[in-house]
Amino acid sequence: QLQLVESGGGLVQPGGSLRLSCAASGFTLDYYVIGWFRQAPGKEREGVSCISSSGGSTNYADSVKGRFTISRDNAKNTVYLQMNSLKVEDRAVYYCAARKAYGANCPNDGMDYWGKGTLVTVSS
Repeated sequence: QLQLVESGGGLVQPGGSLRLSCAASGFTLDYYVIGWFRQAPGKEREGVSCISSSGGSTNYADSVKGRFTISRDNAKNTVYLQMNSLKVEDRAVYYCAARKAYGANCPNDGMDYWGKGTLVTVSS
């Protein structure tokens, strides 16, 4: 069974850090573009970051540039999202998703597999 499982969410104070993980089972991520998305209460799901299958290309939403870093370890079949300088507005459920493609392009409505999400709460 093909699965993506996110972990690492939790409660953190503004200015703090979290590292999210996205682990794949049932398939290898080697040939997949991986994206992180988030959905805040009452808002549409939005793309946060995307990484190519090799890890050589990445992109970020303007709102997280300079604060978040996406990376992948294909040997561990896992993708990470390091989130620093967290803000209250980063609060959301974070999802990872996979798409068999080249390049760091992660369309919100074009991903093949989705995880169930992990909640990130930023509050003092």
